[in-house]
Amino acid sequence: MAYALFLIAAMSVAGLLHSAWLRSPLSRPLAIPIDGGRTWRGRRIFGDNKTIRGFVAIVPGAALSFAALSSVFTPAQWQLTLIEYAMLGAVAGLGFMLGELPNSFVKRQLGIVPGETPRSSAALVITSIADRIDSILGMLIAVSLTVPTPWATWGWMLLLGPAIHLSFSVLLFKLGVKRRAA
Repeated sequence: MAYALFLIAAMSVAGLLHSAWLRSPLSRPLAIPIDGGRTWRGRRIFGDNKTIRGFVAIVPGAALSFAALSSVFTPAQWQLTLIEYAMLGAVAGLGFMLGELPNSFVKRQLGIVPGETPRSSAALVITSIADRIDSILGMLIAVSLTVPTPWATWGWMLLLGPAIHLSFSVLLFKLGVKRRAA
């Protein structure tokens, strides 16, 4: 549980930094789609919502939050230096962002417009679940490839993470960053 609490706290701080960055006018010039507008089979690869500005915020934000949190609380097995915690945070942030891409790709190929609610109720349920766990899985894979991560951490993250992720989606909606709350 200690590992999950560390990851939740650190990624929550990174998420707050990310939200502030997305609201900043300084981030707008970096709202460049990472797919460059390219298509596959006549449909966008990721869409306009997956931009460089997200990576520019979450990767260093996670590095800073992991380093800062490590000075207060660290899981027992992760005996890392401050710099190693920052690097782990950067890896976690990168994994978090990369984890969203397969889901975005599939939704674009199914004709689901970025930021819009799917028309069918089955697609809505599936995409809602995928939207809450894709980035968590990406982050967990990245962290697990870097440091020993107990399976229980995966369980706690997949149990608690989606509710926290949904909370951030609602926050981004209320801040005007996203067009819908979920």
